[in-house]
Amino acid sequence: MISMSSIWPLYDLKLTTPRLELRPITDQDIPAAVAAARSGIHEPGRNPFSTAWAEAPLAEMGPRMAQWQWRLRAGCTPEDWTLLLGIWHEEQFIGCQDVGAKDFALLKTVSTGSWLKQSAQGRGLGAEMRAAVVLWAFDWLGADVAESEAADWNAASLGVSRTLGYELNGTTRKAWGTQVETVQKVRVTPETLKRPDWTLQVEGHEAAAKFLHVT
Repeated sequence: MISMSSIWPLYDLKLTTPRLELRPITDQDIPAAVAAARSGIHEPGRNPFSTAWAEAPLAEMGPRMAQWQWRLRAGCTPEDWTLLLGIWHEEQFIGCQDVGAKDFALLKTVSTGSWLKQSAQGRGLGAEMRAAVVLWAFDWLGADVAESEAADWNAASLGVSRTLGYELNGTTRKAWGTQVETVQKVRVTPETLKRPDWTLQVEGHEAAAKFLHVT
């Protein structure tokens, strides 16, 4: 019998840290993701994202989030992929962590982005979930570089980067909706990463890596 895992093996990937479980979001998880986002992510008018999706009217937020997740899945190829991982803490959905790459076979570089609902912020969970995907990228996928970015005023995101050993990698100006933001780029390598004192547990890696043509 054909299973969903045989069609889309990425669904079986699971990263486990001492406090968190990270796994690709399925359609059944979308309502929990929407509920977490609707509970609040950032202060009003202080948008840390390149699009103001978290400030969308409640009636629009759900369809937009679902469309975004479907778009990422539909566009997933070995040459250009982004995995959107849900974050579960004490069996509650609290946010998302993405990790992706373009031309990974050649560049060996991944990029990341994330969000946490406000009630889960300030407890080190952001650093733990970022560490999870970076460790997976370095130790399991064989990446040489992990990149990220944040608005230069986003002390929380840049603090996570600093905690994990990211180095500043220049700034750029970007249009974020109707605003122009100065964006700080950061990067980390296996040599500069400040590794946590715990070991990442990974399930479903072999099938996921084969699907992404990562050897």
